[in-house]
Order: sequence, then structure tokens, then C-alpha cells
Amino acid sequence: MSILKVARLGHPVLRERARPLEKSDIRSAAFQKLIDDMIETMHEYHGVGLAAPQVHEGLRLFVALLDDDPDAKSEAAVIINPEIVPNGSEIEEGWEGCLSIPDIRGMVPRYTDIRLKAVDRTGRTIELPLKNFPARVAQHETDHLDGVLFFDRMKSFNTLSFLDEYSRFWAKDTDE
Repeated sequence: MSILKVARLGHPVLRERARPLEKSDIRSAAFQKLIDDMIETMHEYHGVGLAAPQVHEGLRLFVALLDDDPDAKSEAAVIINPEIVPNGSEIEEGWEGCLSIPDIRGMVPRYTDIRLKAVDRTGRTIELPLKNFPARVAQHETDHLDGVLFFDRMKSFNTLSFLDEYSRFWAKDTDE
């Protein structure tokens, strides 16, 4: 396995719509290796999700830790050709960051309860009910597949912060 180079803000691949995958694409050894490399890269950079465009691949694929506890030592979910369906209309703002926009955080509104329809790495159709943090991660990563970055969703840039300032001035509010 290999650690892949992560595209950073400004690279055109982050603003392009990724192409859907066919079952024949999924079965290839090269695609399976890409999945493994993406999982290793996500872990190397201490991320909770990584979309294929972030590693210069315009494919509708992301890997993510979709557990309620992001610190749990769980297996990464492999999500191909995702479709997100909100369960209700409740939206909540929460802090987000991105491996392609290192050391920046901001408050982003997201649905709190969704159904994620997709295909897994074996080509099997899956449907995952996700709430709160896992729902946020899935929406963030799916946005990458559409060329959307987290600050495109922000209502205001008042909370856009470098990580150091986030830790000093904002994180204390979320620890209480």
C-alpha cells in the first residue's frame, strides 16, 4: 500500500464533478488498490474521510469512518456512487475541517439524519442510516464528489479559523 498525495485548495480536481463507477471498474485490481491506498492515506493524515478527487482521481468514491465515535478503531467504510437522502429537515451547524484545506476549520450546516445509498467495494448495494457526526462526514465527502468544499456551505465566514485559533477561541465552547 502507498500514501497518496492529497490535492490542496486551488487544485482544479477539487472543483470537478467526479464520474460514476461501473461494476467492472470496481472489480479491477487497480481500483481495489486505490481503495486500500486511500484508507492508508486517510489514517496517515488522521482524517475521518477521504474522497477520490482529493487524491487526484475523479471518481465517485470515498472512504470514511462512519461510527458515532470518530476515535473508535473501526474499519473504514468504502462508499461508491453515493446518494444522500435526508430523513427530515433538521439541520445543525458543526465544526468541519478538510485534508485538502489543512489547518482551517469552520461551522457548516448539515442534515443531522440521512440515509446513504451506495455500492460497497464488492459491488453490493448498501443503504446506511446515519445521524449526527457520521451523517456530517458522509455529506462532506459526497460534496467532494460534486466539486463542493466545506466553506461553500458555510452561512458566514465569521467562524472560519486557523486550527490554532480554533483551539484557543472556539474549541473550549464545544468541550463544555
